Amino acid sequence: MPIATLGDRSLFPRLEAAAYLAHASISPFSEPVRRRIETVAADFARGGRGALAKWTPELEVVRQQLGRLIGAQRKDVCFVSNTTHGVIDIAFGLPWKKGDRVLLFEGEFPANVIPWRQASMAFELELDWLSLEPFRKSTEEGLASLSRALSRGVRVVAVSAVQYKTGLRMPLAQMATLCKEHEAELFVDAIQAIGATPVDVSWGIDYLSCGSHKWLMGPEGAGFLYIAPERLQGLEARLTGWLSYEDGAGFLMGDHRRLRYDLPLRHDAQVFEIGTPNLLGVCALGASLELLLQLGTPAIHAHCNHYLDRLEAGLVEREFRSWRTSELAGRSTLLGVEPPDGLVPGRLAKALRDRNVFCNTPDGLVRFSPHWPNALGEVPSVLAAVDEALAELRR
Repeated sequence: MPIATLGDRSLFPRLEAAAYLAHASISPFSEPVRRRIETVAADFARGGRGALAKWTPELEVVRQQLGRLIGAQRKDVCFVSNTTHGVIDIAFGLPWKKGDRVLLFEGEFPANVIPWRQASMAFELELDWLSLEPFRKSTEEGLASLSRALSRGVRVVAVSAVQYKTGLRMPLAQMATLCKEHEAELFVDAIQAIGATPVDVSWGIDYLSCGSHKWLMGPEGAGFLYIAPERLQGLEARLTGWLSYEDGAGFLMGDHRRLRYDLPLRHDAQVFEIGTPNLLGVCALGASLELLLQLGTPAIHAHCNHYLDRLEAGLVEREFRSWRTSELAGRSTLLGVEPPDGLVPGRLAKALRDRNVFCNTPDGLVRFSPHWPNALGEVPSVLAAVDEALAELRR
């Protein structure tokens, strides 16, 4: 098994960037991930159905790995194509009543907003909006604002574990406690957290959806959905497929005619695995999870924050304005900054790319997002590239 070491990018020999700081957008493949893809693809090229039989058991291995990562049982995890898919499954799977209220946050990534808007139109729900500004000021102020909103009656609170633009880490454990006190359910979009910022569903999270191509460092199209076991029975699986049913594929095997359309639905989270899974993508994700589980999320989180501490200080010296919270508990593994006055974020990001430093620019900020392979020793060269880019743009 390959060995992962914090700050060592030897498992990424093909990565061209001198400093790749765009993991909050999409992560490059490590060699173990790339080799797993090639191996699975080669097996399918040689054996077709034989490869299916060989690699299908890997689904349960990865399901268990994901459970370890978030503190869940394997049976409570199902595979979905991406974060949005998981949001849709829950938004259209809850037994809504007319007038039920869903609490959303201003500034959230659209994946955790649009499905709830669609559900509100389909089931005549009410959408409430809460500002993230109190959470940016302090956890205490944020939770107070949430408590006031919940006191008005809320069925579901939908929130990102980490805000994609600012890197604000939401206090999920305290939010879950408040939700329970007010008989609300908590849905978490975790794509900007899982793999680098600790999240544990035992905090009281009811539903959690996550894609694999950011901090999990896997391929696109291989996400997962967690459903708390006490919530599963209350869901109405309206969007089902042939594999949502008990022994749904049984008619394809054996010597007797077993085709039926009236099989009972599955009684676990896999009721939402509606059809053939992305076996190639899930197997590749498993190769990345082996590395992440070696290192442990707390260690990765601490390493990335040491990196960002140094980078943020240097950027502030250069008149960047940081959106990173001053509360340590509210920090994730990404840093959003406004460039100095008069500089356009996109032009600055391009100037940095020209100097082999990769970042990205969501919604008017410049975002830097290192992961476990980024060495702390990169920071001086990143700041030197920033200096060169600023000089070029100011000319």
